[in-house]
Amino acid sequence: MRLIRRALLLLPLLLATPAGAQQAAFPGQREGTWTAPGFRFHTGETMDLRQGYVTLGDPANPAVLILHGTGGTAGGMLGANFGGQLFGPGQPLDAARFFIVIPDSIGTGNSSKPSDGLRAAFPRYNYDDMVAAQHRLVTEGLGIRRLRLVLGNSMGGMMAWSWATNFPDMMDAIVPMASQPTAMSSRNWMMRRLMIETVRQDPAYMGGNYTAQPPSLRIANVMYSAGTNGGTLNLQRIAPTREAADRLVDQRLAAPPPRDANDFLWQWDASRDYDPEPRLDRIRARVLAINSADDERNPPETGLTERAIARVPNARLLLIPASAETLGHGTTGNARFWREDLARFLAALP
Repeated sequence: MRLIRRALLLLPLLLATPAGAQQAAFPGQREGTWTAPGFRFHTGETMDLRQGYVTLGDPANPAVLILHGTGGTAGGMLGANFGGQLFGPGQPLDAARFFIVIPDSIGTGNSSKPSDGLRAAFPRYNYDDMVAAQHRLVTEGLGIRRLRLVLGNSMGGMMAWSWATNFPDMMDAIVPMASQPTAMSSRNWMMRRLMIETVRQDPAYMGGNYTAQPPSLRIANVMYSAGTNGGTLNLQRIAPTREAADRLVDQRLAAPPPRDANDFLWQWDASRDYDPEPRLDRIRARVLAINSADDERNPPETGLTERAIARVPNARLLLIPASAETLGHGTTGNARFWREDLARFLAALP
């Protein structure tokens, strides 16, 4: 395993979702849904599970699977900061050369979720369920037998690790970002659990049978984001005084809250038993893991990622240096930081 550290020429970035504010149109762009009949969750529950997705390009080209973060959607990966840096002409994942598949994970977008009607009775899915559903979409729904690449960010990065351990012969390469191939634990889980409990213990939540969205939903979401995203140096740059920090908090509290509390809780709780580490020896794909040095959820100073990746043949770690322009956990949501490294990685694949 090689650890790559490099200086970057960085342009100022806005605190934004990985998608940015605008979406581009790409060759062959299509949106669809496919239903996996009799999908079985790890709990033993079964249902006909709807999967939303977006595809770009020609199905005859090598297939690439792109996986979004918690609360994201397939369409969100098409924005200027992410898809706009990757899927255009001459870019690393040019949609004229690759067939890009971007699913809505269980619980989000056009895929089945608690707010469809089952509410708190919806199966308590986990990441392995989400990956199994994606596998069925890719193989049964879209007829793809092999993937050139699985690339995911944040939750999508964790699912990329799970893809490589659960279906090791399915892909040539993975690029997991803003993630670790180790058990959900420490501050990452503590903050998730506290966010979940803030909503769950709100009397307005009513055990998931609320008639209006619980007021705590907005505050819990903003608190978690402030504590685990944004970058220490960047936040000091944009909020160097109490007044500036207050303005930032007010802006975030004024933004629309998550749409549905049950959807929100199920999405975050799905990470509870994530742990691909015992299966790392199953990985056959080449691996380029990308993290940022100021990632609040996956702090590199623990050494967990480096030790785990050392067990994986043909794996290396790119660690993006922290600066006043990086965004902590949100850094990898902007492909400007790593797209050239991705292009070199793809060019070197057998």
